[in-house]
Amino acid sequence: QVQLVESGGGLVQPGASLKLTCAVTQGAVNQETMGWFRQASGKEREFVASIAWNFGKTVADSMKDRFTVSRDNNKNMIFLQMNSLKLEDTAVYYCAQSRSFFVKEKASEYDTWGQGTQVTVSS
Repeated sequence: QVQLVESGGGLVQPGASLKLTCAVTQGAVNQETMGWFRQASGKEREFVASIAWNFGKTVADSMKDRFTVSRDNNKNMIFLQMNSLKLEDTAVYYCAQSRSFFVKEKASEYDTWGQGTQVTVSS
């Protein structure tokens, strides 16, 4: 069974950068679409980014000038580079895998989820 393990979260100040990593274990990330979502305390889960097997990608409009998604199929990993972090970026960030070959923005279109990594932006 595929397992997703996120890492790279932490406590940073506004304006800082973080790079999140999602490692796919007991499975492969070659052809599946992978995504990043986040959930702030008391709020619904929110789409962040999606990347397809052919490296087609999309990032939420509110984040596209600061966040970048990438993948390394050889290492079975995907990444989320987050720059110029803001207070409102504070959330638990989740990695997810979809059986689709195309980018997906809805959480319901993802089948497997990681446990999440906490990102806290605070001054």
